[in-house]
Amino acid sequence: MAFANNVLIVRRVLMAKLVELWKQDRLVEHIDRLPIELSPRNAKIMGRCCIHKERAVWKYKSFPLLGFDMNDEQDELIPLSYYAEKALKRGKNNKENILCVIDEACSACVQVNYEVTNLCRGCVARACYMNCSRKAISFGENGQARIDHSKCVSCGICKEACPYHAIVYIPVPCEEACPVKAISKDENGIEHIDESKCIYCGKCINACPFGSIFEISEVFDVLSKIKEGKQVIAIVAPSIMGQYSEKMETIFEAIREIGFHDVLEVADGAMETTRREAEELKEKLEEGQPFMTTSCCPSYIELVNKHIKDMKPYVSTTGSPMYYTARMAKEKYPESLVVFIGPCVAKRSEARRDEAVDYVMTFEEINAIFDGLSIDITPKNNESFHCSAPKEGKGFGMSGGVIGAVKAQNLIPDLKALQVSNLNKKNIGLLRAFSKGKAPVNFIEVMACEGGCVTGPSAHVDAATGSKLFKQAMEKFSVVKESEK
Repeated sequence: MAFANNVLIVRRVLMAKLVELWKQDRLVEHIDRLPIELSPRNAKIMGRCCIHKERAVWKYKSFPLLGFDMNDEQDELIPLSYYAEKALKRGKNNKENILCVIDEACSACVQVNYEVTNLCRGCVARACYMNCSRKAISFGENGQARIDHSKCVSCGICKEACPYHAIVYIPVPCEEACPVKAISKDENGIEHIDESKCIYCGKCINACPFGSIFEISEVFDVLSKIKEGKQVIAIVAPSIMGQYSEKMETIFEAIREIGFHDVLEVADGAMETTRREAEELKEKLEEGQPFMTTSCCPSYIELVNKHIKDMKPYVSTTGSPMYYTARMAKEKYPESLVVFIGPCVAKRSEARRDEAVDYVMTFEEINAIFDGLSIDITPKNNESFHCSAPKEGKGFGMSGGVIGAVKAQNLIPDLKALQVSNLNKKNIGLLRAFSKGKAPVNFIEVMACEGGCVTGPSAHVDAATGSKLFKQAMEKFSVVKESEK
């Protein structure tokens, strides 16, 4: 679960500043001065050695927000304005990687995981030394133990053996957060993401205390298309209800103010997913298949494809709500560009497999655009949206929503369902066990994020606030629907 922290604020402030410069047609002209403005000469430095390091971090954190990563820099003397100009002229970003690590920011984490503290009493037993197979432990003049990190392999046996709990485990936060071991240090001590293993759950992004892990953004690709006069359609995930206290119509009106031609509810596509998934489940169970899992979470699909291939026969073949909504948008606006807006990193991966989705933006990015363009999310007298998607479709934004929607179809009287919410190591082990063909239920809803999409890694608000706002919105929606009867 993501918590509010300063690195999230820093990332959002930087994006908002870049958007503000874009609005003023000064992005290329002024971006080289931005790191100096954000960290002036006498500014207080947090976690960096000097002001020059801080400014370098600002510069390189701008790279992924412009749609680049560190590998795109071929000469350190090339100014940031060069990349800003390329971003505005690019049209479509064809980078293969979805995530990147900013090496200038990734420099402060521990190189090894175990350390002896001053709680060490220099005891006679020396259990840490006796049980270390690598002979990595020695003793100082005062009798206290110390670890030779050139020999240590971080097995943790010394920690378990110490009777005083004097040896502590120091995690590398991003590695600790990754449930599939897709991130590790390279030979230079910088974290590297192996995208052949990565499931794009986004846990590492918010786990990094130095904010060094970023998504490769498409914000300026979308803004450039809007400025060119292209017909750009936004399709918005149901979990938007957990981002703001205002009603959906007000939020959609604010999104349209960015320059979108129209804004559609992905909750409408969720109803098509529900209908097809319920029919598929009924058919599979009648054929004798023991259970079926959902297919709408792209991070779960990445997990199955890369790590639990035995689960493939049990995964629904039904498209996600984004899949069906994008086709609704293309049918209504054949010449349009479709932009999915949600809280999910993995949707970028799904969109690459879907010819109907042209771009992906996140709630975090959308809110930064609101700030950069000075768009207020307040009720307007001329609001023209009527967010009429059924409650079941809106419910997809929280765990249990898919199960509730499928149950509402009344196709399977004896439906027994299970929620797997949060793809952590424990739940991945559970799914791996189910992939052998046995499960205690016949329908399993899988969502990568604890509590569902509303707590996604690229949400605008923290998880607790998002869940609270979403539940309140669903309750209000139920009251409105009841009053219409």
